Amino acid sequence: MAEEKYTAKSIKVLEGLEHVRKRPSMYIGSTNERGLHHLVFEVVDNSIDEAMAGFCNSITVIIHKDNSVTVIDNGRGIPTDIHPTLGISGVEVALTKLNAGGKFDNKVYHVSGGLHGVGVSVVNALSKRLTVKVIRDYTIYQQEFERGKPLYPLKRVGKSETIKSGTEITFLPDEEIFETVEIKESIIKPKLRELAYLNAGLRIKFVNEKTGLNEEYYTENGIVEFVKDIHKDQQVLPPEPIYIKSVKENFFLEVALQYNSGFTTDIRSFVNNIRTIDGGTHETGFKNALSRVLNTQAHQLKLIRDNQNLTADDIKEGLTAVINLRIVNPQFEGQTKTRLGNANVKIEVYNAVKEELTKYFDKHIDDLKNIIKKAIVAQNARLAARKARELVRRKNSLDFSGRLPGKLADCSTNNPAEAELYIVEGESAGGSAKQGRDRKFQAILPLRGKILNVERANIHNTLSNQEIKNLITSLGCGINEDFNPEKLRYSKVIIMTDADVDGAHIRTLLLTFFFRFMRGLIEGGYLYIAQPPLYRIKSGKKVWYAFSDDELKRIIDQIGEGSKIEVQRYKGLGEMDPQQLWETTMDPSRRVILRVTIREAEEADRLFNLLMGDKVAPRRKFIEEHANEVMNLDI
Repeated sequence: MAEEKYTAKSIKVLEGLEHVRKRPSMYIGSTNERGLHHLVFEVVDNSIDEAMAGFCNSITVIIHKDNSVTVIDNGRGIPTDIHPTLGISGVEVALTKLNAGGKFDNKVYHVSGGLHGVGVSVVNALSKRLTVKVIRDYTIYQQEFERGKPLYPLKRVGKSETIKSGTEITFLPDEEIFETVEIKESIIKPKLRELAYLNAGLRIKFVNEKTGLNEEYYTENGIVEFVKDIHKDQQVLPPEPIYIKSVKENFFLEVALQYNSGFTTDIRSFVNNIRTIDGGTHETGFKNALSRVLNTQAHQLKLIRDNQNLTADDIKEGLTAVINLRIVNPQFEGQTKTRLGNANVKIEVYNAVKEELTKYFDKHIDDLKNIIKKAIVAQNARLAARKARELVRRKNSLDFSGRLPGKLADCSTNNPAEAELYIVEGESAGGSAKQGRDRKFQAILPLRGKILNVERANIHNTLSNQEIKNLITSLGCGINEDFNPEKLRYSKVIIMTDADVDGAHIRTLLLTFFFRFMRGLIEGGYLYIAQPPLYRIKSGKKVWYAFSDDELKRIIDQIGEGSKIEVQRYKGLGEMDPQQLWETTMDPSRRVILRVTIREAEEADRLFNLLMGDKVAPRRKFIEEHANEVMNLDI
């Protein structure tokens, strides 16, 4: 099929850019840190779309010292000719008209992530300033904007000696819109690495002028290397990830899968480079195909009885898989694009995975037998765990209608929407929290030391641990396949630990437990982390609290020289009396709490694997690499 020429005529205008600045959350979800970084990803996604279309093989992302961001690609460049109906350049149309883009008719972009077309225009509207430079046929064009309004029409500014085409966008987020304009390397870096895995052969350079970081992400083998990285330092089966690829007209699918010696499932699915956290029809097709192939082969090899089948949970235990799908017109459920709904995709993925897996196992019979044996072990453990749960339920330990733990200081309200549970480190801090809380809606559950290391524990051992049983009983919503958010007794579950090494360890243990056994708690947005202050500053009769070293410095500068200043560094929650704990960490009108997302929980899980796993060498390497970053060390 002849390629449609990419000109300003290719850009379809659906509606004008209106009230984005008045209602920014409608377009980027929020005006907090998450919404801020969404701006960066919107611009990067446009460059990725050029790469998927086959016109771009290099992208550079730069964080500048003033928190402005530059994204450069060597794609075709935004069209610079005059739009036939609007009378302005294609660049100005793309940057000032909401829902304007070349992705609506499938002629210029066959697949893309930015399907809604609001990306770069919304970024422009929410930026204090934005500068775009476009190279088309070695000619450089430029236009500048201020809070979405053009300062002058697109103009030629020079010639390029070496680069034929590309786009460069630099924008500074508007502090009038966002709660913070600090662009964080820790948020941008994982996303760029992920995109490099999903687009084999694409070079993504990341520069942070604030920290001196200068890295390039590039993979020859794409998602195979993705799975290897996830399984880094773990025992795996088979030795190399199984790779499946199926390419048809307007349908591109690749899957990489491998098992580890753990108990959890990690399936990461993507559609046109967009992470589908809630899965969808592509994930369903993959899971069904995997179950069908393994059950069919298990029966043929006489590894299971004729009247016996391995369940999906048996087969998924310890599985890591990456599904990378590219299709035309993906139907996402909701603006957040977290679940794919295309009905035809399920059977397409099922057929492709079933066919390719069968071919693979025909040539790798030992791998097949070992995977089936692992699933059988999981099945035996599941049946034993079911008996354990039934026994525990009879003892009223997991049943919401049974007796609540004696350590739980419950709240008086019976309305879960109003109630919140603080999981507090230590009996001392628990006592202060109980005294300082609002008893009407705040419940306190103190933990005695560190909970069970669930990294290598099966569900039977997990259910036998008293601290975990107290957690499960207090929440009332069950675990794993029994998890039911409608039975959750609190709308907020808040982890509150000390600001030291032990506190961070306990927090990581809890995050890992929730990620593995109550994932729905995180996906539903119920899990939070409290932010107790690090410092108490007193000058005269006035008292301030600082939550970071930078805030401490600002407060001291604000007090001024010549004043008598007392600074107390809080190591633990127990150092605060009940009133201080309420004022700083528990009062809804003043506290700071952070909602835990799946991505953060995955990172906690990865670090826990590294730091608490069986292998010493990776842990030693991590400590050596990060030793100089330690600021507070318990000795």
